[in-house]
Amino acid sequence: MDFWYTLLDHLWSARTPFVVLAYFIVQAIVSRTKVERYHMRAVATLTILHVVAVVIAAAQTKFDYDSSIVETVGFAFQLLAAVTMITTLLFRALLPKLGWAVPRIMIDLITAFGVLVVFIAVGKRAGFSVAGLITTSAVLTAVIGFSLQDTLGNVMGGLSVQLDKSLKVGDWVSLGPGQATGRVTEIRWRYTAIETRNWDTVIIPNGALVKSQITILGRRQGAPVQTRRTIDFFVDFRTSPTEVIDAVETALRKDPVQRMATDPPPQCLFMGIRDSYAHYVARYWLTDLAVDDPPDSATRVRVWFALRRANIPLSIPASTVFLTSDTPERGERKQTAELDRRIRALGNVDLFRDLGEDVRKEIAQHLVFTPFAAGEAVCREGDHDDGLYMIVEGDAIVRIGTAADEREVARLIAGQFFGEMSLMTGEARTATVVAATDMVCYRVDKPAFQAVVRQSPAIVDHVAEVLAARRTALSAARDERDEVRRSSHETAKQDLLGRIRGFFRIPGA
Repeated sequence: MDFWYTLLDHLWSARTPFVVLAYFIVQAIVSRTKVERYHMRAVATLTILHVVAVVIAAAQTKFDYDSSIVETVGFAFQLLAAVTMITTLLFRALLPKLGWAVPRIMIDLITAFGVLVVFIAVGKRAGFSVAGLITTSAVLTAVIGFSLQDTLGNVMGGLSVQLDKSLKVGDWVSLGPGQATGRVTEIRWRYTAIETRNWDTVIIPNGALVKSQITILGRRQGAPVQTRRTIDFFVDFRTSPTEVIDAVETALRKDPVQRMATDPPPQCLFMGIRDSYAHYVARYWLTDLAVDDPPDSATRVRVWFALRRANIPLSIPASTVFLTSDTPERGERKQTAELDRRIRALGNVDLFRDLGEDVRKEIAQHLVFTPFAAGEAVCREGDHDDGLYMIVEGDAIVRIGTAADEREVARLIAGQFFGEMSLMTGEARTATVVAATDMVCYRVDKPAFQAVVRQSPAIVDHVAEVLAARRTALSAARDERDEVRRSSHETAKQDLLGRIRGFFRIPGA
């Protein structure tokens, strides 16, 4: 019985019951979190070693042996268990629950500092000269640091990466062109591990990591994690770019492929024309960075079918050699065919339809071929430009006003014309005209038309008749209450007739 009394006395003196109770409390709390179990196994081991040391010290006291050494060892195990329990409970269980994740290296540093404090406390209890030991340790540390400077550089690099949080576990990174791309799985004292999509793990020394430039994929402040992917494809250069872009963007936006973001929406861009084909790219934003090739493949499939539905052929690099004799007869045939197309275009325009064949032929020789892409402004309200445009293919929108007051007042189709007031009177543009679709036009300028008018002054009456009707309609669209609106159609015609004759300096003005 005397041994048991001695044991209880030692256990109470060493505060062993409190250590054991603290262990069970910490174990109960940690078991509800995702803390690695080996941390609590370390606490359990240190607690058991402390209890064993206390039991041995009690036995030595019972049999009249010196128990000071064993008691010091038990004291060391007790302090180490306390340090491990505190760091595990505070930094690995409670703070992460509150949303404050302390870097692993910082936890290790705090733990190391706690162990150093334990070492000093145990040294004092054992009667060691702590100051002398620290001095000796400093010299030894300097020697070790000089011989292990690369290793220490990696350690400090890992510490800086975790402290400034520039790189985190779970980030997808690229080390540069031709280098590894993968997800950061762990940041250790000496290295950072990156798992690639090929199921390989790349180990990068932290010292090299902090000295090089890396790209963190998909990280943008205030935005979801997603990265842009680019798919190249090639189309026959004779196909209209707007048709290609519309077909591809409609297919990708209407029904996005798996893992494709809807915001920003997919895009199709015209990158340029090569020797025998037009280069396009389809761009989309990938939401799952772990999988890149399958969405790319699905996007290529979607682009292929979209182009096939639109009857747009893909192109491959090719070269064609044309051997044609450039004879005067051939040049004359080409000029004649182009002149016929222009005369037919003039015949479809009401302004020139009733003119004689010779007059239309004269005007046709001065026409300029002018195509426009959808959305492109042909002319803007207030511009000073003396050109008249005839629409051969496509549609155009007529707008009046500026900025917030701008509104659509008319839509022009193939066979119609615009810009006649600027051509005939030299006025500034009274409306803005924008191509609603891809549009092919012919343009006639003042010098060309002036030569025709001087040869056939009679056409001025016909032109004034058409312009008067148009001007009355435009004034009605603007809801203006000026003299032009109040005057009769005949008065407007006479006014325009005088201005046209004066602008072109026709006798009788």
